[in-house]
Amino acid sequence: MLSIIEQIKQGQLWDFPGGIHPPENKKISNKTPITHAGIPDELVLPLKQHIGTKGDILVAVGDKVLKGQPLTKGGMSMSVPVHAPTSGVITAIEPRTTAHPSGLTDLCIVIQTDGNDTWGSQHKIPDYQEKESGELIDAIRFSGIAGLGGAGFPTGRKIQGSLGLAEILIINAAECEPYITADDRLMRDYAEDVIEGIRILRHILKPKMTIIGIEDNKPEAIKALEQCVTPDDNILIRVIPTKYPSGSSKQLVKILTGREVPTQSRSSAVGVIVQNVGTAFAVKRAIIDGEPLLERVVTLTGEAIKKRGNVFALLGTPISYLLDKYSYKADKKYPRVIIGGSLMGFTLPHPNVPITKITNCILAPKRRELPLYNHEMACIRCSACAEVCPSSLLPQQLQWYAKDEDFDKCEEYNLFDCIECGACAYVCPSEIPLVSYYRQAKAEIYARREEAANAERAKQRFEAKQARFERDKAAREERFKKAADTRRQEMADKGGDDAVAAAIARVKAKQAAATQETDKKPAVAAAIARAKAKQAEAAKAATTDAVPDNSEMAKLREERKRQARERKAAKMAEDAQSASVDATNTPQSSASGDEKKDAVAAAIARAKARKAAQQAQTDSSLDDDEPASEAASTPADAAQSDDPKKAAVAAAIARAKARKAAQQAQADSSLDDAEPASEAASTPADAAQSDDPKKAAVAAAIARAKARKAAQQAQADSSLDDDEPVSDAAQSDDPKKAAVAAAIARAKARKAAQQAQADSSLDDAEPVSEAPSTPADVVQSDDPKKAAVAAAIARAKARKAAKEAQEKNEEK
Repeated sequence: MLSIIEQIKQGQLWDFPGGIHPPENKKISNKTPITHAGIPDELVLPLKQHIGTKGDILVAVGDKVLKGQPLTKGGMSMSVPVHAPTSGVITAIEPRTTAHPSGLTDLCIVIQTDGNDTWGSQHKIPDYQEKESGELIDAIRFSGIAGLGGAGFPTGRKIQGSLGLAEILIINAAECEPYITADDRLMRDYAEDVIEGIRILRHILKPKMTIIGIEDNKPEAIKALEQCVTPDDNILIRVIPTKYPSGSSKQLVKILTGREVPTQSRSSAVGVIVQNVGTAFAVKRAIIDGEPLLERVVTLTGEAIKKRGNVFALLGTPISYLLDKYSYKADKKYPRVIIGGSLMGFTLPHPNVPITKITNCILAPKRRELPLYNHEMACIRCSACAEVCPSSLLPQQLQWYAKDEDFDKCEEYNLFDCIECGACAYVCPSEIPLVSYYRQAKAEIYARREEAANAERAKQRFEAKQARFERDKAAREERFKKAADTRRQEMADKGGDDAVAAAIARVKAKQAAATQETDKKPAVAAAIARAKAKQAEAAKAATTDAVPDNSEMAKLREERKRQARERKAAKMAEDAQSASVDATNTPQSSASGDEKKDAVAAAIARAKARKAAQQAQTDSSLDDDEPASEAASTPADAAQSDDPKKAAVAAAIARAKARKAAQQAQADSSLDDAEPASEAASTPADAAQSDDPKKAAVAAAIARAKARKAAQQAQADSSLDDDEPVSDAAQSDDPKKAAVAAAIARAKARKAAQQAQADSSLDDAEPVSEAPSTPADVVQSDDPKKAAVAAAIARAKARKAAKEAQEKNEEK
């Protein structure tokens, strides 16, 4: 059986499943040679233009840079640097919109170009055949070269990972996607440079065979390459049928070698390494010319662009600059600018997006040229997508799982074998954007894997930290133990004792002594136990009986009150004795010297007496529940009233006047008392609890005397005031009404006087049953408590009367 290499040399080709034949639309852009787009005023360079990690920034805002100067430094094998495409000044390092399907921003370095295009240092290796593979790989990596076919995999990392494993080197020149002609024109115009780059790759990898796979729709490029290849190069140009997506790495390996790349693996797993034509050209310029990757060939195509063709565009060139320079005229209804081809490309949110290392085409179609499919409908299960899938997947199932975010099922159905060629979406009659669902699912899975990897790394770092702490702790304890053993040995050799051990022994002895001393205090422990028992009993009693027994505390409180009352009575007796002494010592001339003052005092006393009588009348009227019409107690007075309403009004007016006068009189009389009722005793309870019968009897007698005096004075004043309402009635225009009013007023006055006398007699009678009526009898009383109660009741009534009079005065 012939080997794979022999079969290839005999011209055998294989095929892959699926595939489509869309309109190529290549002739509108491959007729003119490649031109240079020029230097724009501003370049925007994303830090990440490849698969892998970003590099560390080496410049700052305001720095002047030269052409070819590195702007970032790749610290890992999956990171490649970014260089300055031309000379200028760094004006900003900030997020800008990048060429990505998400339309999100990324950190970019902005260069304000100076137009001089001044080169920096260059490192050329013209005699690369004398150099080792490792040195050439480093030169490729430091030149910032990544796969220019669209994937953007770091070339240096790809070559290094295939050393000693690659039997076959395949140069991908198929360029199968419609509209794109960048590789076609590059092979036509720079065939010698492309072949030289392939020779450098052959020198590094040393494969058994090198194959250039190119579709049969590029006859000019095929002819140009054949003219540059020599028999010594051992390079085989293999023309393959035009079929999309034959330019995919896995599909091209299948066509040229018949080998299938395993799931989620690269072509190096089957002994094959694939490099793009543009990548070979960039390797040649990096090794021989000493030029890092600063520019690339970009296809400008679509009916909306008037000057269509291929240009060398500096990395970081805004797409808007290219559109303006090559006469872009947007479609009036659906203006679109697409990066990439019509099948694998994506629409940009705006044209201010920079050219990157993986940008191979800018497509600006018109509405009729490339219809806008945006009316997604339900899947009709026609299986057309599965028939054209070049990876033998089930696009319908993957779309369902991606839409439901069932990412485990997506991986189970080999989502990552999808090359996102867009063939399934191209043939879908329901216009379902299947590739968009796949891209979104892949991005989510990548993000989750990254989070899981970060968590695992954090876990490993934490475990390593804990292990280090344990090791340090064990080592520290070992050192301490070793030092203690050494110290003990030294003390033993010197015949002394270990000071540390002795100190520890002393501390333990002190602790033991303290424990024994505590044990020697049983009395304290017993007291604590008794206290706890009492607390428990009190708590139990509190739960069973809501009212605690405070009899002992009450006895103590009563004893303190009794002592306070005795001290207060003694003080009052001393004050009274001193006042009597002062009265006897006052000269008589001083008392009789001022007759005017005596007259004024008498007048004030008479006025107060009248007011007291009026107050008594008011109280009598307030206590009377009968209406005003019933105030006239005599039949003669009632008979004289012709109009009961007017009589009632007149009676109300009379009652109000009497009430006001009585309140004023009572307030004044309470102010004139030499000894207020409140001073007789603090509270009725205090009087009742007094143990001195003489003092209690005296207080009761004084209170009764004051009550009788007030009643007699009120009665006398009421008799004096009887003429006043009569005179008022005489002055009335209506004699009947005046007579009624006078009768009512006289009746109220009499009733008030009777009520006052009755109150006075009641006050005298109440303590009779409980205490003697005279001070002498009180002194002879055998029950001091009854006398004290009587005195307290009398004082309380006096205070209540004074308080009510004061409140009525305040209301007026």
